[in-house]
Amino acid sequence: MEATIYNKEGKKSGSVNLPENVFGVAWNDALMHQVVTSMQGNARPRVAHTKGRGDVRGGGRKPWRQKGTGRARHGSIRSPIWRGGGVTHGPRSEKNYSRTIPRGMRSKALFMALSRKLKDNEVIFIDSFGMKEPKTALAKKTLAALSKAGFERMVGKRKNAALVALSSISEGVVKSFRNIGSVSCMPVSDLNPVAVLSNSYLVIENPEAALPILSARGKK
Repeated sequence: MEATIYNKEGKKSGSVNLPENVFGVAWNDALMHQVVTSMQGNARPRVAHTKGRGDVRGGGRKPWRQKGTGRARHGSIRSPIWRGGGVTHGPRSEKNYSRTIPRGMRSKALFMALSRKLKDNEVIFIDSFGMKEPKTALAKKTLAALSKAGFERMVGKRKNAALVALSSISEGVVKSFRNIGSVSCMPVSDLNPVAVLSNSYLVIENPEAALPILSARGKK
């Protein structure tokens, strides 16, 4: 399995052999759904919180006597059927949405996402961005060059156009793409199925160093 390597001008500069165990994994809907939903649950903030009848103020005494008033009997104004009373079965911030994801499932889901992206021609290998200092103009120029090389959706999208995976963190590259709202950066070692599938393109910088890092994730 071979893929083309581009330079920052969008021209072909070489090729790279891709490991079959990373970019040739068959798709499994059930596994991918389980891993993605678990990761989303682990990242879910617990913000919504309602008060039950034991949390609201008031209701220290019975509103009126049990019999003889002609009205329905009530024991407390904290009751959920009263205005200002507690909420029945509402969301609580104590609820834990996190789920454990086995390491093997996580790595296989990542490899499935990478294989699907490669099959759809949405993985781009670039030798180097060559940005030692932050240059947003140069980053935009590189994206425009790649779009002309056959990756048209690289420019024009407002969000999630591309995810740049770096073999080693470069402050110049990260700061150059930081001002572009449709592009995000992360180390290759931190790639996950949610991040890969959430972006139209995956740009892998320095594949000679990045591919061994990806292959090692399946051996742990």
